[in-house]
Amino acid sequence: MAGESATFMLCEAKRGNQPDQVSSRSHRHLSESEPDLGPNLKSFSRLCSRSEAERVAALEELTQCVMVQLGPDRPDSPRLSKQTLVHLLRLSLSCPLPEVRERAAELLRNAQERGVEVPRALASGPSAFIPAKEMLKEGPDQEVLMEAFLSLGRMDHITMVMALHPAYLSCFLRTQHALLELDGPLPRPWRHYIAIMAAARHQCSYVVQQHSAGFLEAGGEESWLGGLENAPAKLRSLQTLNKLLAHRPWLITQQHIQELVCPGAESRWSLAELIHAVVLMAHAHSLASFVWGCGLNPEPDHTGGYAFHPPSPNHLPHSPHSPAHEDGRQELVDGGMEVEVLMKRMVELQQQEEECTQEEMLTRFERERSESIPTAVVRGAPPDLVLHLVEDPEFIYEDFAPRGEQAPPTMRAQDYSWEDHGYSLVNRLLPDMGQLLDEKFQVVSNMTYHRMAMHEGVDTYTLRKALWNYIHCLYGIRYDDYDYGGVNVLLERSLKVFVKTMACHPEQTTTRIYHAFWRRFRHSEKVHANLIVMEARLQAALLYTLRAITHYMR
Repeated sequence: MAGESATFMLCEAKRGNQPDQVSSRSHRHLSESEPDLGPNLKSFSRLCSRSEAERVAALEELTQCVMVQLGPDRPDSPRLSKQTLVHLLRLSLSCPLPEVRERAAELLRNAQERGVEVPRALASGPSAFIPAKEMLKEGPDQEVLMEAFLSLGRMDHITMVMALHPAYLSCFLRTQHALLELDGPLPRPWRHYIAIMAAARHQCSYVVQQHSAGFLEAGGEESWLGGLENAPAKLRSLQTLNKLLAHRPWLITQQHIQELVCPGAESRWSLAELIHAVVLMAHAHSLASFVWGCGLNPEPDHTGGYAFHPPSPNHLPHSPHSPAHEDGRQELVDGGMEVEVLMKRMVELQQQEEECTQEEMLTRFERERSESIPTAVVRGAPPDLVLHLVEDPEFIYEDFAPRGEQAPPTMRAQDYSWEDHGYSLVNRLLPDMGQLLDEKFQVVSNMTYHRMAMHEGVDTYTLRKALWNYIHCLYGIRYDDYDYGGVNVLLERSLKVFVKTMACHPEQTTTRIYHAFWRRFRHSEKVHANLIVMEARLQAALLYTLRAITHYMR
């Protein structure tokens, strides 16, 4: 991240002036018409300064401003605004600067002692699947967290979990910044709105709320967030491509591209605009997979992330990302044996000298592609927060090749690949984006710590390759030179259930599915698997769309 950080995205304070989405309005500081009393935006933004002296001065200014609002000489005046209180809550929980974190907590205590009802977080830690103390024990790099906070102006849960893998986090932030903030064919508000439309396909209120804030900060029209019908026709015209990208990208054809970009098309898209939109949608779809797959809790300033009321003993808070009381860890048995068996199989595959015929390799691919893998319980209707942003919510993932049905033609990687075709097309129409995506794919594919569970000095290449190729197999992409027998050898059934759920219908991911696979592995290793799923899914969706664009351009 060094050298690039000064160009990253948003600052904490920018999020403080957004319309609130929580309905509670029972106290004075929650009034709809109330001015934003207390610290102004600059007070919060200066806490993100790279100058320590500037941060110290900003912290003192913040403290004085809050204490003035809480002073005894203002008994009949409105107290601190809701935005200010939620800002303080977030800083008290996640700021990597201890002096800021402790001061924010102290100010909230002072406010509570003076009769102000303060918010409390409804979740403990960034993830419902990974205990906060275990995340700290596995050691997210504090330097990386500090850099992300100073660059982004906030420490969100995505960053905190990805920080378990600093090299990947750096690539992710660079790519996301370029997509959302750097010069490009699409206006900034449109970029966020496209991401909102995409995340809503997977009922991911976390990503929807993140980009809703970004959309408003960029000057977006608030009414658009009330429903797709309020957005411009040009944005609405992406809906068919959006749902195919999210759920069945192999159905995308050049006809879909032609309908959007041909000169006679209503609300015509240029190819550069369309590539930008496609990468944004695929990015948001895959990020939704990561959010669900890691069980990320709502941010303290998200709907469902905080409350102004004391907890009820009969309604203990739980993450909306997993059903209450569904804790698969209670059913775990000693997983030490499965680690030994997996290591033995990896070594055997690496030493295997027998070569299969092309016919046998094709048979193994077809067997893997058509294998019936059950998934989790189907969730109910999408939450209200995202339902009005989804067109045709009944359109969901279906297996590429259901048993007994005629499958669409398989995409052979030798005929259309990222390295030989997709990379250059993206770079040509959206300069530098191909390079950024390629770097991210390379980092996540090659990232290794030479360890597995309790073992050190392990070559995990075959396992990482099997994960990547299995996800592409689910999407109907075949590598002629890969023996898919290795997938069945290395990926036990509970891992396949998790991977397929996360890649194909992530909104169905549950705590039980997360804890059922790799039972003796570190959580950081499971997060690594999530990153592989996220990026392999992203590349697969891009390949189908880029192939359709290539055919249109011929």
